[in-house]
Amino acid sequence: MSKVIMIQGTMSGAGKSILVAGLCRIMKQDGYRVAPFKSQNMALNSFITQEGLEMGRAQVMQAEAAGIKPMVCMNPVLLKPTHHTGSQVIVNGEVLGNMSAREYFAYKKQLLPDIKKAFQKLEEYADIIVIEGAGSPAEINLRENDIVNMGMAKLVDAPVLLVGDIDRGGVFAQLLGTLLLLSEEEKKRVKGLIINKFRGDKTMLDPGIVMLEQKGQVPVAGVVPYMELSLEDEDSLTERFDKKEESYIDIAVIRYPRISNFTDFNIFEQIKEVSVRYVSSVSELHQPDMVILPGSKNTMGDLKWMRQNGLEAEVKKLAEDIPVFGICGGYQMLGEQIADPQGVEGGGVLRGMELLPVVTELGEKKVRCQIEGKLPKLDGVFSNLSELEFVGYEMHMGKTELSGNDALDEKKMIVSGRNKNVYGTYVHGIFDKGCIATAIVQNLAEKKGILIGDGVFEDYQSFKEKQYDKLADTLREYLNMEEIYGMLRETHW
Repeated sequence: MSKVIMIQGTMSGAGKSILVAGLCRIMKQDGYRVAPFKSQNMALNSFITQEGLEMGRAQVMQAEAAGIKPMVCMNPVLLKPTHHTGSQVIVNGEVLGNMSAREYFAYKKQLLPDIKKAFQKLEEYADIIVIEGAGSPAEINLRENDIVNMGMAKLVDAPVLLVGDIDRGGVFAQLLGTLLLLSEEEKKRVKGLIINKFRGDKTMLDPGIVMLEQKGQVPVAGVVPYMELSLEDEDSLTERFDKKEESYIDIAVIRYPRISNFTDFNIFEQIKEVSVRYVSSVSELHQPDMVILPGSKNTMGDLKWMRQNGLEAEVKKLAEDIPVFGICGGYQMLGEQIADPQGVEGGGVLRGMELLPVVTELGEKKVRCQIEGKLPKLDGVFSNLSELEFVGYEMHMGKTELSGNDALDEKKMIVSGRNKNVYGTYVHGIFDKGCIATAIVQNLAEKKGILIGDGVFEDYQSFKEKQYDKLADTLREYLNMEEIYGMLRETHW
């Protein structure tokens, strides 16, 4: 049996995912076989494993920090919201179906065998499993049949580190209030408190820490500073959506209500001459150098949203002069028509943006696969991408064909036949390998008459490895790792 430790938070966005990644990195550096685990994740950023199974990207990031390949048993239950009160439920990487929040609440206890089996499979590999909770364990309306916070901790007898976010304010109330709302049995599982995202002079915090430990009767295991890291974050609370600065090369990503897999564009943020802005209105669009239509969990609904708020018309106008790039759902939107005969997204037929010569028919079967290869010979503004190697993965509900039912290789990129500015692909992660992203930026810079030289970013994976090491170094300095390892020694083998 593996040693286990669990990170729970006082709220969503307290920093659980990053702390799990950091602990995974530290324990890897210390010679242990370590793996992340989250029994239930709610996210629209997901990933396809080598086996063609779907899991949350947070656990993919944590697996990278641990130096191991992502496995679907790290995230056996994934909820992908389709609207405000319902989600697509994915179990062990396969689509179970769509459920309302009430339906899922009544059903989730039936998923315990799947969660146990996934955890046991991970135990076959790992010396240590670092478990991430979800939201807060003090959500008293959700505690019945809990499978992701204290219910999970009890299931595997895990000690818990409780994390609060001081950057949002009220961290002492967060931590003490959470402890107050736990049962006595649950509170005994909390072996340490962590204050996260602290800015300033820690000595000014010391009196509060003394009082926190006295009132909570739980030691503070560390005060972690606010870290400037470029790692994937929780999609619903990302700070990326708040960035408004425009740089020499400005990329606008359309932020529809059900945007998914915006991690596809993180690589562009590492090129210092580039700004990546997420826009949700015509007034925010301005004059970008490229527009990207990302993935969507509700393609037809999000296209209607663009049509109603004027973004569709503005993007079509911009496509006459600048590149417009669609990925997955965004690719489908750029076509001539989207049909939904099986009611996957509510049914009906919707006119597309008519910028690519393709038509899409949605279907219940989800395409899930990892792919690699070379891009085809391309015309237009991005002809310099022709025959570059790419890696990535596909996951989409539907089949896209060229108008007239001609065969279309979905594993490639296509370009519009009209002005050669519009491109589409089903491949997530297509910008990550080699020099595809830098080739795009260089092309945009040349078109604008700008030289970008040494700022070009090429090796994304090496960059991420350095970020994980930076995270681990910071946590070693500010967490009491001897105390945390002591919690592991107290648990059973």
